[in-house]
Amino acid sequence: MSSTPDDKTAQLQESAKRNMWLHFTRMGSYADADMPVIVRGSGQYVYDTRGKRYLDGLAGLFVSQIGHGRTEVAEAAAVQGGELAYFPLWSYAHPRAIELAERLADLAPGDLNRVFFTTSGSEAVESAWKLAKQYFKNIGQPSRYKVISRDIAYHGTSMGALAITGLAGIKEPFEPLPPGGVRVPNTNFYRAPEFVADDLIAFGKWAADEIERAILREGPTSVAAVFLEPLQNSGGCFPPPPGYFERVREICDRYGVLLVSDEVICAFGRLGYYFGSQRYGYQPDIITFAKGVTSGYAPMGGMIVADHLMEPFSSGHASFLHGVTFAGHPVSCAVALANLDVFEKEDLLGNVRANEGGFRATLEKLNDLPIVGDVRGDGYFYGIELVKDKATRETFDDDESERLLRGFLSHALFDAGLICRADDRGDPVIQLSPPLTCTQEHFDEMEQILRSVLTQAWTRI
Repeated sequence: MSSTPDDKTAQLQESAKRNMWLHFTRMGSYADADMPVIVRGSGQYVYDTRGKRYLDGLAGLFVSQIGHGRTEVAEAAAVQGGELAYFPLWSYAHPRAIELAERLADLAPGDLNRVFFTTSGSEAVESAWKLAKQYFKNIGQPSRYKVISRDIAYHGTSMGALAITGLAGIKEPFEPLPPGGVRVPNTNFYRAPEFVADDLIAFGKWAADEIERAILREGPTSVAAVFLEPLQNSGGCFPPPPGYFERVREICDRYGVLLVSDEVICAFGRLGYYFGSQRYGYQPDIITFAKGVTSGYAPMGGMIVADHLMEPFSSGHASFLHGVTFAGHPVSCAVALANLDVFEKEDLLGNVRANEGGFRATLEKLNDLPIVGDVRGDGYFYGIELVKDKATRETFDDDESERLLRGFLSHALFDAGLICRADDRGDPVIQLSPPLTCTQEHFDEMEQILRSVLTQAWTRI
């Protein structure tokens, strides 16, 4: 007797609950509820086991730049798998890694010409910190090991990346972490200190100068690097004020500190450029990347490094004592190359720049709702901060945030057909990061769903 679609769905649920351990997930929440199971994607949408369609307003997890179901990218993976499925980059190379490294170096700003591959964003951040530490040891400055990053910023889950991350809640279970992480204020102008709350330029200068003050407090000869996202993700999409990165670059140069642009999310079109540092006009020493380099069709990450950081490793017996088994995987490299071909063929960067104004304007319509305090972001990357009192900007306490986000919004938005992120790491926000192929019809669909669900949420406060 053949099984029905309902039988197969039930079997998947039973198996998932018995064997799966989801990431960053309260597994107990599925004790008496079905686990969402997504089975296919097409363009800007994904579909679950029951055939229900969802607008992927988060691009998976800030990943699916070109959208779902691109057969030309899948075919590139299949061809490469038949030719050379795997070989390591430990003392060897292969053609696809060489081709991709050259292509990324050509796209990267300035003299960032050396590409070190990893398999994830956390590994890329970890690699950048390790490189900074060994680089300074190799040039006779072994006391430099500390890293400055911003409050509430997320830089990954490995132990080193956690030490750089500014989210206390996800660090505490794994302490003690590697020493050296130092925090400075972020660029959330909506929550700016009172003395700069009415002047965006002054706020940006103050936030950048806090990096200099941290370097001086720690001792300049102990600081190796400053890790910053072009547009900070965690906390709800904080753009840099005008002049902020120019000032940060000056500070790093003054004290001989490396500037690492963590672009795991912001690279590959998310902000309308291949790299977020290009949008905001600053030159980093290292760019970390992952996610959008393959649009999620295969795992890949890495860092692109300035020539001067390679110099101590380019002769004699020196080597960077770090490596990852699956880094620069031939199939992942082939996928990345095919993904970048789609970027060029369809001018996805141009699409973002042409439509980002419409995206912003559509989301800003939500400002008429009493629960919406701030709409912020750039490109195709926006956060909507939720407040209890619009006039005073009063936020929700922990219990209220729990009931609002996890008790209602996360489920209600998904049930309404929108995949986005309801997050309370910092003040409660909803984040949107859709595929770069989206146009006004998709922005309108997002706004309509958000308006309906947020209106319901307000009645529950």
